[in-house]
Amino acid sequence: MRVLIADDHDLLRDTLVLFLEGQGSITTRTAADLDQACKLIETEDPFDLVLLDLNMPGMDGLNGLKRAMELKDGQRVALMSGTATRQIAEQALEAGAAGFVPKTLSAKSMINAVKFMAMGEQYAPIDFMTATETEETHPLAEKLSPRERQVLKGLTEGKSNKEIARDLEISEPTVKLHMKTLYRKLEVTNRTQAALAAREAGLY
Repeated sequence: MRVLIADDHDLLRDTLVLFLEGQGSITTRTAADLDQACKLIETEDPFDLVLLDLNMPGMDGLNGLKRAMELKDGQRVALMSGTATRQIAEQALEAGAAGFVPKTLSAKSMINAVKFMAMGEQYAPIDFMTATETEETHPLAEKLSPRERQVLKGLTEGKSNKEIARDLEISEPTVKLHMKTLYRKLEVTNRTQAALAAREAGLY
């Protein structure tokens, strides 16, 4: 089984490679942006599955997904994201994506999802696809604005202010302002405490 992993976060990309190749039956290729991924699709032997990060350079939202899917008379392409909403996931699936994979999946779940999609099935985790409504009424979530929740989610994923700013398409100083407000509302003094507070509350 051949899988192409396209993501501009080196650590996540390398971790996925280790997880998948550790299975023994999966070989991987990697790319850091959409153009590089498309070049590999066009020039190499067919991939059983292509995993694209929603927020990497060149994606332009779901347009990048559709572009990759159209190469070589059709590709099995799945979308990965740590910030996408259920609506984005639904739109990707409706567009014909092989699946939607949250970056919060465990290693075992990620491997199973990849195998499932590579065999021709469409994948989306039930808990993610049904969690949006309940998340909105979470006691901790009610304290925070939608943007503050997005910043907090990025923080719990270990992203830097710069990465969060890029993912949310806002400036780095704006992220810092949101961080200050988050610390006050969560009654914490640093990033680690904020992430722990969110995880202990079961928000992310």
